[in-house]
Amino acid sequence: MAPEHLQLKLKTIPEQPGIYQYFDNNGVIIYVGKAKNLKKRVTSYFVKTQDNAKTRILVKQIIDIQYLVVDTELDALLLENSLIKKYQPKYNIQLKDDKTYPWICIKNEPFPRVFSTRNLVRDGSRYFGPYTNVKMVNTLVQLIKELYQLRTCSFDLSEKNIQQEKYKVCLEYHIGNCKAPCVGKQTNDEYTISIQHIEAILKGQISNVIQYVKKTMMEYADVYRFEDAQTMKEKLELLENYKAKSTIVSPKIQAVDVITAIEDEKAYFVNYLVVSNGAIIHGITLEVQKKLEETMEDVLLFALLELRVRFSSITKEVLTSIAIVSPSTDFKCLVPQIGDKKNLIELSLRNAKFYRIEKFKHQKIINPEEHTERILKTIQRDLRLSELPKHMECFDNSNIQGTNPVSACVVFKDGKPSKKDYRHFNVQTVVGPDDFATMEEVVFRRYRRLLDENESMPQLIIIDGGKGQLGAALKALEKLNIRGKIAIIGIAKRLEEIFFPGDSIPIYLDKRSESLKVIQYMRNEAHRFGITHHRNRRSKGAFISELEGIPGIGETTFKKLMNTFKSLSGIKKASIESLENCIGKAKAKVLYDYFGED
Repeated sequence: MAPEHLQLKLKTIPEQPGIYQYFDNNGVIIYVGKAKNLKKRVTSYFVKTQDNAKTRILVKQIIDIQYLVVDTELDALLLENSLIKKYQPKYNIQLKDDKTYPWICIKNEPFPRVFSTRNLVRDGSRYFGPYTNVKMVNTLVQLIKELYQLRTCSFDLSEKNIQQEKYKVCLEYHIGNCKAPCVGKQTNDEYTISIQHIEAILKGQISNVIQYVKKTMMEYADVYRFEDAQTMKEKLELLENYKAKSTIVSPKIQAVDVITAIEDEKAYFVNYLVVSNGAIIHGITLEVQKKLEETMEDVLLFALLELRVRFSSITKEVLTSIAIVSPSTDFKCLVPQIGDKKNLIELSLRNAKFYRIEKFKHQKIINPEEHTERILKTIQRDLRLSELPKHMECFDNSNIQGTNPVSACVVFKDGKPSKKDYRHFNVQTVVGPDDFATMEEVVFRRYRRLLDENESMPQLIIIDGGKGQLGAALKALEKLNIRGKIAIIGIAKRLEEIFFPGDSIPIYLDKRSESLKVIQYMRNEAHRFGITHHRNRRSKGAFISELEGIPGIGETTFKKLMNTFKSLSGIKKASIESLENCIGKAKAKVLYDYFGED
């Protein structure tokens, strides 16, 4: 069983791919692991007895857990690899030969060669990868050779050497693997087009290649070359699972720091990454409490200077999410707009957001009252309410082709459903499917009753619908002389537009905002509650309509039958003895004779 402080952390870890780091009581990383689902993987260390003795010893030494969220399981694998090399944790397997993952290189030279390598040379060559599957690399290189006739020799094919006829064609030309640019049989422009196509493939734009492999596979099968067809099928499976792009490792980025931040009403959440030799080697997220009138720029500068000292960073370039003026001539600050550097900014922001979510989950577990108040204050701020909405009510209409129209009112108190206060309304004054008139009726009935019974009124009313339904509800409040005394909004489903009284232009809350999530939850709850009641009314209506034509069977008998047999089919299947026990011999005989044919 994990210590109490770790149990709390385990409850808030996200179910995302990423890496996790275990620290001992000296703050030293003792283990780095990867996971497709961080929560499941990390929790598994603590919820069961470990069979392996070394794992049991490891778990006993864990004092703290940190994690970094990434996009894919492949990114997690690559990040784990770079962190193990950096820190060499005590409980991780260390690779003696220290081999890294392979890349595919397009060499910086005239008529570039394309080949696999484990060594990155900073000579302007373009590298793609890294790849965790060597078979994938070999398949891609071989496929490229089959698709495009590229040279494999290491000659200097400068224009001068070609014109001086220094070289002769080799066997690769004679067997059709090369078009002999060494003797001028292939132009540089023609060769460049092939290289551009290969770059597109290595960037993951491989749909055309997949079509080619499928076509070739079928051609082999048509002429009964099944072994060749099977080979192409294996290549096809590998290509369909292929991903060339990684945010975690990029040879284009030598050494940079990355710093981003997000904020709420109380704090900033700052994420800092250190990239060295194209790989992330440090990642940390911090909370900075708001004190006075600090701006995002102030906080980023303050955190950046402190973190560069803490991690002994001497990089000359810092990537940020907003424009800031570099406080030192030792480095410059940039806001990337595209490419791998932009991807690093997005990764950093994502980790800052997950950290903030984790803090909120902690708060909800430790202090649920404070958590609720924070959410209510967020709703108050987003909807510009004069009061904290501790009591909210939401209305929804439900009818199918105008039959059995009903409405539902759900009540939330202190941010939670108060189900004992939920109310159904069978529409009384409206004929046919008139949504606006129905809304006016039920809102009027709801608040006339609260006023008559001197009950507390809500601070916020939510109407499921756009301007029309909101206008109908306002008419009801006006009749009761309480319009303007209670905040009221409408929410339209299609674009989640929020309408305010007297304002023809809606507002749009952030799709991830807690305010919108609470409003959507209330709207969905009202819809569920209304649909359930509507379904029950329809079922009861069908039940009564079939029974009301039977002489001697009245409403009291209906209720007895329904309580005992639950449905019309249950009554039809019942034995004469069961019916007699329920409604007596005389009525049972009438009913049994009526349904006798069934």
